[in-house]
Amino acid sequence: MAEPGHGHHPSARGGGGAEKLTSQLLYLLFWAGTTFRVTQGTGPELHACKESEYHYEYTACDSTGSRWRVAVPHTPGLCTSLPDPVKGTECSFSCNAGEFLDMKDQSCKPCAEGRYSLGTGIRFDEWDELPHGFASLSANMEIEDNTMESTENCTSSKWVPRGDYIASNTDECTATLMYAVSLKQSGTVNFEYYYPDSSIIFEFFVQNDQCQPNVDDSRWMKTTEKGWEFHSVELNRGNNVLYWRTTAFSVWSKVSNPVLVRNIAITEKGASSCKMRPACTDKDYFYTHTACDANGETQLMYKWAQPKICDEDAEGAVKLPASGVKKRCPPCNPGFFKTSNSTCEPCPYGTYSNGSDCTHCPAGTEPVLGYEYKWWNMLPANMETTVLSGINFEYKGLTGWEVAGDHIYTAVGASDNDFMILTLVVPGFRPPQSVTADTENKEMARITFIFETICSVNCELYFMVGVNSRTNTPVETWKGSKGKQSYTYIIEENATMSFTWAFQRTTLHYIGRKYTNDVAKIYSINITNVMDGVASYCRPCALEASDMGSSCTACPAGYYINRNSGTCHPCPPNTILKAHQPYGAQACMACGPGTRSNQAHSLCYNDCTFSQKNPSRSFSYNFSALANTVSLAGGPSFTSKGLKYFHHFTLSLCGNQGKKMSVCADNVTDLRIPEGESGFSKSITAYVCQSVIIPSEVTGYKAGVSSQPVSLADRLVGVSTDVTLNGITSPAELFHPETLGIPDVIFFFRSSDVTQSCSSGRSTTIRLRCNPLKTAPGSLSLPSMCSDGTCDGCNFHFLWESVAACPLCSAADYHTFVSSCVAGIQKTTYVWREPKICSGGISLPEQRVTICKMIDFWLKVGISAGTCSAILLTVLTCYFWKKNQKLEYKYSKLVMNATLKDCDLPKFEFQIFVFYRVPKLPFLLASNLPNIPTLCILF
Repeated sequence: MAEPGHGHHPSARGGGGAEKLTSQLLYLLFWAGTTFRVTQGTGPELHACKESEYHYEYTACDSTGSRWRVAVPHTPGLCTSLPDPVKGTECSFSCNAGEFLDMKDQSCKPCAEGRYSLGTGIRFDEWDELPHGFASLSANMEIEDNTMESTENCTSSKWVPRGDYIASNTDECTATLMYAVSLKQSGTVNFEYYYPDSSIIFEFFVQNDQCQPNVDDSRWMKTTEKGWEFHSVELNRGNNVLYWRTTAFSVWSKVSNPVLVRNIAITEKGASSCKMRPACTDKDYFYTHTACDANGETQLMYKWAQPKICDEDAEGAVKLPASGVKKRCPPCNPGFFKTSNSTCEPCPYGTYSNGSDCTHCPAGTEPVLGYEYKWWNMLPANMETTVLSGINFEYKGLTGWEVAGDHIYTAVGASDNDFMILTLVVPGFRPPQSVTADTENKEMARITFIFETICSVNCELYFMVGVNSRTNTPVETWKGSKGKQSYTYIIEENATMSFTWAFQRTTLHYIGRKYTNDVAKIYSINITNVMDGVASYCRPCALEASDMGSSCTACPAGYYINRNSGTCHPCPPNTILKAHQPYGAQACMACGPGTRSNQAHSLCYNDCTFSQKNPSRSFSYNFSALANTVSLAGGPSFTSKGLKYFHHFTLSLCGNQGKKMSVCADNVTDLRIPEGESGFSKSITAYVCQSVIIPSEVTGYKAGVSSQPVSLADRLVGVSTDVTLNGITSPAELFHPETLGIPDVIFFFRSSDVTQSCSSGRSTTIRLRCNPLKTAPGSLSLPSMCSDGTCDGCNFHFLWESVAACPLCSAADYHTFVSSCVAGIQKTTYVWREPKICSGGISLPEQRVTICKMIDFWLKVGISAGTCSAILLTVLTCYFWKKNQKLEYKYSKLVMNATLKDCDLPKFEFQIFVFYRVPKLPFLLASNLPNIPTLCILF
């Protein structure tokens, strides 16, 4: 039994029954003194208090277990002559369930019909103000004294009563809701809570008499999946202090949704007085369409918005427009056909339609299965709509969206802050075989919808995705008016998926309907590769011969389909295939520079090698030492409330056959998991990803908090030494300049995540720089002018300095030195050029030793050879001089016999051939033998 506390009347506000503490007695004494002074003064005489002007309360129990019943006026100082205090019931007294304690005669009486009572216990079911006994405290989580001076005060960050519930703070301060209770025997505490946002940490725990918290695994609350959740905790006998504590980590611009807490039992809302219903306006009704009749016509119907809170008979009220106007039904959606009674039915497999008749797919083609909704006369069978209360988050059983021919729009809710819900459920997907064979291509299908919002205040349209009936996760949010536009979401898991659109006109609560003209419209929804879907067209397929003739078959991964022959052909090396449009050689797209395709031709990756040719020389690189994932944390940042956090990056550069290795997780809701175990509620995998880290020394928890993971790189565009590639730029001025003359090698990435601020998605560049002083893996740094890695929120840049980023060593990177010959030995030594700007590659050749001759030996050899040559030349000169003397004698005899007849020369004259050795012979013949015939002279 709670002390103090008994059964109470359920209409009691805040604390209900008789829950009061010693402080109330002091208040009563203070009031009694004030009343005494007033009655003794010179003011007007006060009247005796009526029963309607006061109520009874119990004082706190004394050491003997006794207490007193005292009368307390509703408004002190307005009346006098209150009933005297009387002895109250024993502190152990309590009423049974279904009874309440009548304080007038201090007896238990049954609750009136339509009401109930908890009996023993305390109940807080209305939260117009903080009930008595509760305390709301706030503090800054940052424990470093030097940051407190520059941070904003957290005194205003508290739990706030909101009528039916109490709401937590949504900033980075720690808000604690406390309540102390004393139990005569062990019991329980029960409450309902709504906890939709994982960017808030929510914990509930109890401290006992020794101020020790109870050991309970339920301290860390889990996010709610389907509205309000019930929570119960056992309490020990004696004093217990209950704590509800929240801390938000909204370091982005988005404001977190608060945690809401209310009692286990909710009374029907009531009012202190009745008011006249307002006159009906054009904001209190909406229109819809009936189903098509046998003539293919539909009727325009007008309906009052429910619940109807207006009076159509009041003065100036508008009347409901006349219904029943007929108009032609819109066509059926693609893939459906119209039956004889004007209903739309799906076409059977192997056929397609544009919304009229079903047609068989031509030979060599296959139907493209999916859902395409662009005509809205009836809500499709796999869609449903409802309204979720924006106050207590309960479903109201109303229609949230209405059909309107060429679009579907949000209807009128019970109030302007209700959520208008539209949900589409898809049982599964059937992607092409080439997609399922590729483990790195996670695109199973895609959903595309065209929408528009028209708003006069701060409306919001949410798009959420749920997997296998799990909680819907918000994917994108649009605030305010948005023109007609398209949005595409990539589906990466083959499972039962639910897609939800939720529209809220305003987050503020108004009485009545004020902004019903603010609407969201969806014009079309298209989902691809749906299992058991319908087809709006047929596509060419690869043909396979069989006994039954040719039939469609799937091409292997990396093969495209020839439209003419229906055969499969492999894509050329280093190209990737458009998996959803595999027709013709043009479907094979070339990989970017410095990359190659994987075996499935589904993605391009870098195998940790790169080559670059310059006019002076060529560089080759091997980045294998950089293939493992690395992490980098930016400098500390602080929110407006002083919460310290870091942007944490995880990078995977190359290799691994293109597999994405970086993982960023959200562990906000899993902090209660024991040490050494894992259980991340959400994680993403990419080449580069980012998360927000709140360190453990700030949170005070066993581990740091990781939240809000995002992908920064899903696809490698290319590798180059140029600063720009495919529209992505890595400005050199973001980092300190390189000084070794080796160009930086830049990896260019893109992310497929498209947001409102990044309409073209995100991009990431990793600049590899040779630094011989930094051993592998080296160090990562962020731009000095953009400490969070980005200057615009969409383009991220990193500098990675390492010796492993240096080019491979070659013969051009070392000098050759040859020593002089010493003692017949000569050495050849190889030394790296300084500074050494290479890594790996060829090794430095070992020193080479050769045998050599000294210089005095070669001098002797030279002198001897010269002497021999001089002697030989002298002998040859004498020999030829002697020979020449003999020839001159024979010349003389030849001249003397010149009188002989022509050509009648002595036989020895025929040896004239030796004359050619004598330079003077032609001259002698020409001057001394003028009469010799020319023939003889020539001979």
